[in-house]
Amino acid sequence: MPNPKIQPSNLEFLKLIKKNNNRDWFNAHKERYLNEHNDIIAFADALLMEMNKHDVIENPSGKKSLHRIYRDTRFSKEKTPYKTNWSGGFQRSTKKRRGGYYFHIEAGNTFVAGGFWGPEPKDLKRIRDEFAYDATTFRKILKSKNFVNTFGTLKGEQIKTTPKGFDASDPSIDLLRYKQFLLIKKFSDKEVLSSNFVKQMNDAFKAMRPFLDQMTEVLTTDVNGISIV
Repeated sequence: MPNPKIQPSNLEFLKLIKKNNNRDWFNAHKERYLNEHNDIIAFADALLMEMNKHDVIENPSGKKSLHRIYRDTRFSKEKTPYKTNWSGGFQRSTKKRRGGYYFHIEAGNTFVAGGFWGPEPKDLKRIRDEFAYDATTFRKILKSKNFVNTFGTLKGEQIKTTPKGFDASDPSIDLLRYKQFLLIKKFSDKEVLSSNFVKQMNDAFKAMRPFLDQMTEVLTTDVNGISIV
């Protein structure tokens, strides 16, 4: 299939929403929204096809991966009805592949992210136990040339104190303080509008694999390395 690209109009429409974030304006421009959205669907379909060459993705289609443009205002301080970005997420298939992928397209603020946004308490404990036992493999991944060139450093919320049950003098205390484990890469508008942006985004997701696969190894085994899935 052709390699769809993000069009300048896809970004320009988001800017218009930002200036006219109300239902009357949006409904009056619904046809244009659908046209722009179709471009994003085609892009997500192409991206999904590339990702399935190096991972197994649960999403049945690019369209199914996309998030709604309609903002859920029920529990948010932000009450404007529409998002001002295109976004979507891909889930790795089966319990034997942990971690997820996210993409966010917006003029001046396009990025991809992956990893673990809100690990369950038992998963967070298992990850920390692994860090405390031996963080060598994780540190090797985080210091690898491809990781540093793509993501810089591991991102995510951290606690300022020592996690309960762990030692403040632990050599892995820097890793133990993480509550989230996120890999983030930003893109310029020039990159977003380039003809090979599908490849650039896919390459960033592919670069996450060593970290996601190591996390999977930890989260699908017990402390003795025996499979629990």
